[in-house]
Amino acid sequence: MKLFIESSDKMNVVCIIQARVGSTRLPGKVLKKICGKTVLEHDIDRLKRVKNISKIIIATTTLEKDNSIVEEANRLEITYYRGSEEDVLSRYYYAAKEINADIVVRVTSDCPLIDSEATEKIIQFYKCNSEKYDYVSNTIDRTYPRGLDTEVFSFKALEKAFNEAELQRDREHVTPYIWDNSSLFRLYQYKNDIDYSGLRWTLDTIEDFELISSIYNMLYFEKGNKFNMNDIIELYKKNPELKEINKYVEQKKINKV
Repeated sequence: MKLFIESSDKMNVVCIIQARVGSTRLPGKVLKKICGKTVLEHDIDRLKRVKNISKIIIATTTLEKDNSIVEEANRLEITYYRGSEEDVLSRYYYAAKEINADIVVRVTSDCPLIDSEATEKIIQFYKCNSEKYDYVSNTIDRTYPRGLDTEVFSFKALEKAFNEAELQRDREHVTPYIWDNSSLFRLYQYKNDIDYSGLRWTLDTIEDFELISSIYNMLYFEKGNKFNMNDIIELYKKNPELKEINKYVEQKKINKV
């Protein structure tokens, strides 16, 4: 039997941002500064513009080195939850449960160019169609640039994944159990009209950081964090060399076991 939740404007829509200091390719990346603010702060500033998010919470680990994430959350006056480093699925589940989430929006802290307009549209689509779908995202059949990743799903779907997922990759990456099991969950892929999936705007390497910093330096001081995907696309047209900065960076693959 597939999952079902009623659509309601009164639902508690909780955006959970997973964040930690550890990174194999760029340690401490979410606390690096761009235009005077940390990457995590930019992420949060942009998500605060999403009107249909009720609450933002940072989900970090219990490791001592991630005390700096907690300090940043306190500085920004953002709620945080501390949980397992490796079992990120449990971290999401307990964070969502603690704050009584009805709908969970999953965003990672290495996406400081997250588009508030796109995220808002994806959430709204889910809310209007929650009787049809358990999970809506722009991350599987990609048409948006990598780094604008938004996943929206019911707490019931998260709870089912938490209770049933056994593979290490399902626990580490939170949602594979959901989108690998279309017989258990009703899935929908939200697509952009134009395919920009070849663009990479996520932060994993020093080349990514150089690109994202360049984009911010060209747009932030004029527009603040109001600039969106289309603004960056126009910037690319005027500055085609931007695409060259991180074109050789490969996205890490999710293991199948």
